[in-house]
Amino acid sequence: MALQTQRPIKAFIHGAALRRNLGIVRSRAPLSRVMAVVKANAYGHGLLRVAEALSDADGFAVLGLDEAIALREAGYDQTIMLLEGLFHADALKIASAYRLSLVVHNEQQLQMFEADNNPGNNPVEVFMKVNSGMNRLGFAPDIFATMLKRLEGCTNVIGITLMTHFANADESIGINDQLALFNQLTAGSRYPKSLANSAAICRYPEAHADWVRPGIMLYGSSPFSDVAASSLDIEPAMTLTSEIIAVQSLKPGDSVGYGSLFHADSPTRVGVVACGYADGYPRHSLTGTPICVNGLITRTLGRVSMDMIYVDITEIPNAKIGSPVELWGKQVSVDAVAQAAGTVGYELLCAVAPRVTVEFTDV
Repeated sequence: MALQTQRPIKAFIHGAALRRNLGIVRSRAPLSRVMAVVKANAYGHGLLRVAEALSDADGFAVLGLDEAIALREAGYDQTIMLLEGLFHADALKIASAYRLSLVVHNEQQLQMFEADNNPGNNPVEVFMKVNSGMNRLGFAPDIFATMLKRLEGCTNVIGITLMTHFANADESIGINDQLALFNQLTAGSRYPKSLANSAAICRYPEAHADWVRPGIMLYGSSPFSDVAASSLDIEPAMTLTSEIIAVQSLKPGDSVGYGSLFHADSPTRVGVVACGYADGYPRHSLTGTPICVNGLITRTLGRVSMDMIYVDITEIPNAKIGSPVELWGKQVSVDAVAQAAGTVGYELLCAVAPRVTVEFTDV
């Protein structure tokens, strides 16, 4: 039996929150099928744990072939889509055997289908990606029609969905130009369409189409920098917790931590918390990052160490060794921590380290 870490840091994954957030997606896009994005180990929450909680989704979107196979072998019969498609032609037979849906976003991927003459392969569903302005993946508008015609001629393609991805659905610039171009290119098409990410699901119902692709909102983090997750009626699916493992008393002028970045200007009680950047907490968050001790919001102090952070417990007199700490969760949003660190909630959720004990709870 593997030894469990004795450090008190834990990440709790809330199945009820995942299911509730999926329900919010359906309420916002009631006429669309839902492709739950579970790439990057379900944004750090655990692929199979999250898939179980989101088993009512119409499909799952992943990045790697191994993730897709794991879902299929775990018994999930929904659409399972590879968001970047295949990188090697010899993987087409595997994708076919596992009934995977493939994004095709360049001519080399299209040629994989054209060159495949193995009648034993099952036909594959394809999501054809259009570059409508993000300039990341997808067929350029001027060759879209030609590439679509070639894809239609592939006998090993069983169905086609047209898709794109918005660059600024979460920004004030919005989606109008990209949506207009996509609609122009696909006007009169009989094929289903997939456009909306989390931000577009929340803000642009005209982009919901046949499939929506929620990612970050399923995990209870906001896709917008200026809108709190609570305002979107979504709940955090991860709570990262730890405990105070030491208490220090600083006199005016004393410092704490590497670099002596924090100096006390008055008597200050400091709680040392078992969590650091090796656990996934952002090293670049400095004094003032919100954190919760004994149910009360306070602030971090100084520089994050590899294994420890420091919190101000001057106004929490009952805080002591063993007092509970929430790094992020229901009381401190991951977005608030990310904002203090100059990053986004996506990064923090995905960065939780393997050495952190993870527990799945159905509440």
